[in-house]
Amino acid sequence: MLKHLAAVALLGSALVFSGCETLPTPGATVETANLVQLQNRTWIVTQIGNTAVRTEPTAHNIPSLQFDSATQRVSGADGCNRIMGSYSAGRDTLTLSQMAGTRMACLNSNGIDQKFNEALAKVTHYQVFGKTLKLLDRYGNLLIQLESAVQPR
Repeated sequence: MLKHLAAVALLGSALVFSGCETLPTPGATVETANLVQLQNRTWIVTQIGNTAVRTEPTAHNIPSLQFDSATQRVSGADGCNRIMGSYSAGRDTLTLSQMAGTRMACLNSNGIDQKFNEALAKVTHYQVFGKTLKLLDRYGNLLIQLESAVQPR
């Protein structure tokens, strides 16, 4: 009888403790996965609106963005100037704020810097698929497409 009582008590306490464990919701898992893919890597601009952007690997200030998870800061270049600011990101939302940049005179930028900054001002959402990041407006229209930079080994 004592063994039976001890077994029931042990089983009951195991159920109580396992019932207190919280499982992540599917939405939280997706949000975490999206943030992990977005942050702490360099993204190179390949398209602004419907215009393809091609840059030489040796060019200075290649249009790019980096999202730092530790500081919630965004930095990069617009094709001419360095840019920086802060961001907050959710499952698929992205808010860029306090954006600032250097003001160098640039020749032969073909207006990429201006188009890039105008598009950044409209960003409200993002999508990450593998090595592709799409920055979207509130209607889901593509503003900027970026590819994850390949790091040399």
